[in-house]
Amino acid sequence: MLNTYKYSSILILGLLSQISVAQEVKNEQQQSSEIEVIRPYKPILAEAVKLRRSPDLDNLQAYRAKFDYLLINRKLETNVDIQKLEAQKLAAVKEAELHPYFLRAGIGNLSTLYAEGYFGTGKDEALQSAAYFKHINNSGQLLNQKESISQVSVYGRSIGENSTLNGRINFEKHGLYFYGIDPSQANPNPEKQNFNFIELEGDIVKRFSNAENAWNYAAKANFYLWNDKFDAKENVLTLSAYFNRRFDNLNVGIAANTEIGTSKDLNYSFSNNLLRLNPHLKFQTNGVNITAGINVVQEFGMNSKSRIFPAIHADFELIPDFLQIFAEVKGDVNRNSLKKLTDENPFLNRNIYIQNSVDKLTFSGGIKGTGGPGFGYKAKFYSKQINNFALFQNSVATTHMFDVIYDNGTLKNIGLEGEISVQVSDQLKWTGRVNFDDYKPETESFAYYKPQLSVNSNLLYQITPKIGFQANVVIQDDLKAKQWIGQPDPLTNNIDYQIITLKGFVDLGVGATYKINNKFGAFLNINNVLNTKYSKYLYYNVNGINAFGGISYSF
Repeated sequence: MLNTYKYSSILILGLLSQISVAQEVKNEQQQSSEIEVIRPYKPILAEAVKLRRSPDLDNLQAYRAKFDYLLINRKLETNVDIQKLEAQKLAAVKEAELHPYFLRAGIGNLSTLYAEGYFGTGKDEALQSAAYFKHINNSGQLLNQKESISQVSVYGRSIGENSTLNGRINFEKHGLYFYGIDPSQANPNPEKQNFNFIELEGDIVKRFSNAENAWNYAAKANFYLWNDKFDAKENVLTLSAYFNRRFDNLNVGIAANTEIGTSKDLNYSFSNNLLRLNPHLKFQTNGVNITAGINVVQEFGMNSKSRIFPAIHADFELIPDFLQIFAEVKGDVNRNSLKKLTDENPFLNRNIYIQNSVDKLTFSGGIKGTGGPGFGYKAKFYSKQINNFALFQNSVATTHMFDVIYDNGTLKNIGLEGEISVQVSDQLKWTGRVNFDDYKPETESFAYYKPQLSVNSNLLYQITPKIGFQANVVIQDDLKAKQWIGQPDPLTNNIDYQIITLKGFVDLGVGATYKINNKFGAFLNINNVLNTKYSKYLYYNVNGINAFGGISYSF
């Protein structure tokens, strides 16, 4: 029994060892052999393809579905119109507040009083009207060195489909004294002088049309009345008309103008009338503009004479929008008047002599163009030949008044003119102009009171939205004046004279504005900042430094 247990134990141990060896071998074979697993296949069907009943494979009859139809009796319309698209409404935008009324008033040294106002209509561009007034007066250091200027103007415009109408009424009153002091003559009580001027003006202009062979026209009428404190009076009616017909690149036109006027003073009354006709042809193509015609002038009234002058202008664009060259040849009769002469020199004597000046031939040429946004320039050379050129000289009897004399020959004037404009932005703008003139009179020694060199420059600078600055400078070289010496010779009626030189000057003016709010503002202007002492006419010194300031109101 014991042996049997022993043998059984040995047998079991041997079998276990064999199983262990076989397991190790099996594991090695699994790592290097392919295993194929076979199991029953059970298809998985989607619910949509499952059959609830077994199909009858013996039934071969086709299945036909039953359809129900609903017929609608609808009318056919051939509507091919395209409906208009409705514009989408934009978000409400607050319109800018406009102030069509503006008032400004101020005071300063030299007894300066200043007032100015503008009054305008609303936003209607087709119908506009406005009114303007200005008054300024001051008093210098000399006896009765006083001057006052008052201006009133009313303006209207109507823009129609085919034409534009404009109308204007102007009034001006200019008061001053003959305060000039000649060391050799006393002037204890300077006389006062007043000029009154009223003007009516209206015009009609046809609006531009792109149509071929279009007619263009314009007409203008102007009438004014003028008088001084004494006996001088003047009235002038000016009528102008222009007609033009376009044929492709060629324009055929004619301009007509007539000036009918009467001048009166204590010792004379006469008519001085002009009639001008200017037929012309204008050719435009590819940067080339050429206008050729004649200017026919007829004088009638105190003088009766006909003259014909050339009227030719050519403009060539070498570099588009940058460089153009131009040339012009023309002539005309310049109508002198009491109004024109007193505007240039308000210290004129009574019973001044009036005679028309004749531009026999004027030639000019130069270049002009732009160098980009905000920059423009022009340089011109000109040569003129003028008969009966008007000049001023001090009167023999009253040296603080001026007579009008004429160079009774052909005065030659050669000159250069240059202009430049620079606008860096809406805040900064500068303009400048320079003129150089060389006068050669035929009968007089000099062109009296005519400067050879003059410079004018303006600067506008908006420093901030509330603060603005402006400056102006005028530069002028020496002037020549003719002064009588002694009394006329009783036999020959000749009188000696001498030439006096009036020194040139530099006159600088500055100004500043401050915007307090949308309605109120303040301003300050200073004239002749350098306090330059100079005279534009012999014995008439200008005021020194003059500062005035005040407030402005917009509503």
